[in-house]
Amino acid sequence: MALEVNTYICIPVLVVLYLLTKTVLHKLRGLPPAPFPVLPVIGHLHLLKKPLHQTLAKLSERHGKVLLFRFGSRRVLHVSSPLAAEECFSKNDIVFANRPGFLCGKYFGYNYTSLSWAPYGEHWQNLRRISATDLLSSTRLDSLSYIRLEEIQSLTHRLFLASNKNPNEILNLRSELFGFVFIVMTRMMGGKMHNGLGIEKSDIAKRFHDIVADTAQVNAQSGMADMLPIWRWFLGGRLEKRYTSVQKRRDDFMQEWINEIRADVLRNEEEKKTFLRVLLSLQDSDPEYYTDEMIKSLSQALLHGGISTSVETMEWAMSLLLNSPHVLIKAQAEIDSVVGCVRLVNEADLSKLPYLHCIIKETLRMHPAAPLLLPHESSKECSLGGYRIPHGTMLLMNVWALQNDPNTWDCPEIFKPERFEIKDNIAKPKEGLTMMPFGSGRRRCPGENLAMRIMGLGLASLIQCFEWKRVSDELVDMTESAGFSAPRAQPLMVKYLTRSTIASHIIHI
Repeated sequence: MALEVNTYICIPVLVVLYLLTKTVLHKLRGLPPAPFPVLPVIGHLHLLKKPLHQTLAKLSERHGKVLLFRFGSRRVLHVSSPLAAEECFSKNDIVFANRPGFLCGKYFGYNYTSLSWAPYGEHWQNLRRISATDLLSSTRLDSLSYIRLEEIQSLTHRLFLASNKNPNEILNLRSELFGFVFIVMTRMMGGKMHNGLGIEKSDIAKRFHDIVADTAQVNAQSGMADMLPIWRWFLGGRLEKRYTSVQKRRDDFMQEWINEIRADVLRNEEEKKTFLRVLLSLQDSDPEYYTDEMIKSLSQALLHGGISTSVETMEWAMSLLLNSPHVLIKAQAEIDSVVGCVRLVNEADLSKLPYLHCIIKETLRMHPAAPLLLPHESSKECSLGGYRIPHGTMLLMNVWALQNDPNTWDCPEIFKPERFEIKDNIAKPKEGLTMMPFGSGRRRCPGENLAMRIMGLGLASLIQCFEWKRVSDELVDMTESAGFSAPRAQPLMVKYLTRSTIASHIIHI
């Protein structure tokens, strides 16, 4: 009996001593503060709830803007301070230019050789240069602007016909936006050769949509395995098999496309401008470096990264506009004053629509496509805000917290595009990085220019051509999904009517 009592006493005492010792040693080593307690094996995983970026933001409010967590076997640095963020991507930019070794990078990143997952070095620098100068330069994007214009006009014409047929129809706007951006990206990627895969265009879109959905699903399932490698043992290899299966579908999709383009010897001047044509021409000059695998890897990064983020941002923007009709009216008035009622808006008009850009910026502030960005990892020991950051520490930059911080932004929960207007050419000075929806530093998203063009033209056209209404008197539900990119939890359903002032131009598209 005495032995049992001693055991009951000793175990809690040992646990408390263990936790206190860990805390004291943590402070003595000069590390950033960490929430208490750090449990054996799982670390701080017991604190995490979805959506992750909001949970981490709440923890940082209580414990500090620079925190060091232990997620299973991984040391994780969470940053939600503008000054610390600037230090990460300036003084320590190269140090944090690596990526952690996640399963996603192994399987979907072609064994950590893709643009998104390759470690900082010569190969990644080459991929970045190719993306910036050969694929996503302003000159290249200008040469492909006709694709974006044709597809947005095709969408507006289709919506116009549907509205005339059934004025009370409720529209799934997410589905329409996905179709628009998918066709834009696939045409820019390979011209109209995406119809040559042997199936109808709609089937190709469904096939790609299913791949995107399965990619997101398997990535969501891998979180525990990435933090606790022993979890893979419990899964018995099922997760790796799932990754392999989905990656084969991703790879086959791109390989079939490349084979179709390669087989077409009648390359017209228009299609030589597309991304895959450019990459295949580079392969002709240096086949050892520009392998099919490298081309598929880079193409997948552009497709998967470019489509979902643009669709999600436009859907959030329309949701915010429906809940703030005065902003929508103001945006329509700006487009009407610049473009008039004599033609449809085009990409050249975007630079003359500052309020539209304010709407996009405010949407990206409130709902960044990647609230925690892609994770970074330190390649060596460094210092941040006076703290010591060990080698191999994963960095989570909480962009959502930075951009919704009431200490930086006035009433951040309110949709107010006017906050981005520069009055009297004097911008309010702010310290540190307070706004970076596309990231910052060397790993900043290379597709920012393209995304802004697609979103700008898409939103401008929808606002110019139609009157948008909520499906009921209630405000649009703004609940976020629990996914890494935090899209809307449910697709945006809307009602709309063609604006009479612009109907005659849509009918003649």
